[in-house]
Amino acid sequence: MMLSRLVGTFYERIRSDPALGPIFEARIGNWPDHLDRMVDFWSSVALMTGRYHGTPMQAHVGLPVNESHFERWLTLFREAARQVCSPAGANYLIVRAERIARSIHLGISAQAGIPKKAKRGNAT
Repeated sequence: MMLSRLVGTFYERIRSDPALGPIFEARIGNWPDHLDRMVDFWSSVALMTGRYHGTPMQAHVGLPVNESHFERWLTLFREAARQVCSPAGANYLIVRAERIARSIHLGISAQAGIPKKAKRGNAT
């Protein structure tokens, strides 16, 4: 399944990344279970299968991350999606990943009491 390949490729990049790898290694106890859960998550996000039943915000609150970590996460996701998926499929997933990252980052910032302005596109 394409989503399994995407998740596997993405997390290989995460685990070898100097900034993100240690954060994930400290948090993830059982990698096979985590990868299965992430396939379910992306299946729910991309295909609306309803396979994921977690709370992504709660999973990320308390992590030692800032905006640069989210940007790096998105860079690695974009690379993995473009490697594994068709161009249209990659774009579809990347748009959703960007929304999810923005939402989680804003949520974490709000929980920490850090004001964060949402980036807005140019209104032309």
